[in-house]
Amino acid sequence: MADPIRVYLLDDHDVVREGLRFLLEQQDDIEVVGDSASAVEAAARIPALRPDVAVLDARLPDGSGIEVCRSVRAVDPSINALILTSYDDDEALFAAIMAGASGYVLKEIRSSDLVTAVRHVAAGKSLIDPAMTATVLERIRKGPETPDELASLTERERVLLGHIAEGLTNRQIADQMFLAEKTVKNYVSSILAKLGLERRTQAAVLASKLLREEQ
Repeated sequence: MADPIRVYLLDDHDVVREGLRFLLEQQDDIEVVGDSASAVEAAARIPALRPDVAVLDARLPDGSGIEVCRSVRAVDPSINALILTSYDDDEALFAAIMAGASGYVLKEIRSSDLVTAVRHVAAGKSLIDPAMTATVLERIRKGPETPDELASLTERERVLLGHIAEGLTNRQIADQMFLAEKTVKNYVSSILAKLGLERRTQAAVLASKLLREEQ
C-alpha cells in the first residue's frame, strides 16, 4: 500500500478542528499528523512535521491561514496548502494564489468533496480556477498605472492605503486582508515613511485624493 496522505489542520474552533480530524481519519489513505488553533504555532510546527497537505483556516485571532501558507511554503515548497474559509472573497483568493495555495474552498463544502479536495491537493493538483490564476498573473504583469506619489508602494501597500482612506482601523484592515494586526501596523508605518508623512490622517487625505485620480 502507498503511504497515507499526511495532513495538518489549522482552525481556531475546537469543534471544527476535531470534526475535520474525525472526517479525515475515517479515510484509509489519510493520516492527520498534527493540528493547532494558532497561526504562530502552525507556522512553526508544519515545516517540522512536513505534511503532504496543510488545511488552513483563512481567518484566525493571531493571523491568517494565507500568511501561514506563505511562510510554510517559503521554507518547504513541497507542502501543499488548502485554504478553508467562510468567506467568498476575491481579494482573499488573490492573496491565496499569491501565497502559493493549491486550493481555496468554502467551509460549507460537502464532507466528501473536502476529502476529494485533500486528495487532489496531495497529488499536486490545483483546485483554483485556471481562469482566476490567469487573471492574477495578468494583474501582476500589467499592474495599474499609478500616480507618482504611489509608485514607491507595493501593490499590497496600495490596497492597505485604500482601506486607510476608507477609515478602517488596523483590526478591520487585518480582517479584510487576512493579515495579523501587528503586520498591518508595520505596513502603515512603512507607508507613512515612504510617503513622507507623520500621521495616519494625512495618509487618509492623500490616499483619497490620489486614488480618485487613479480611477
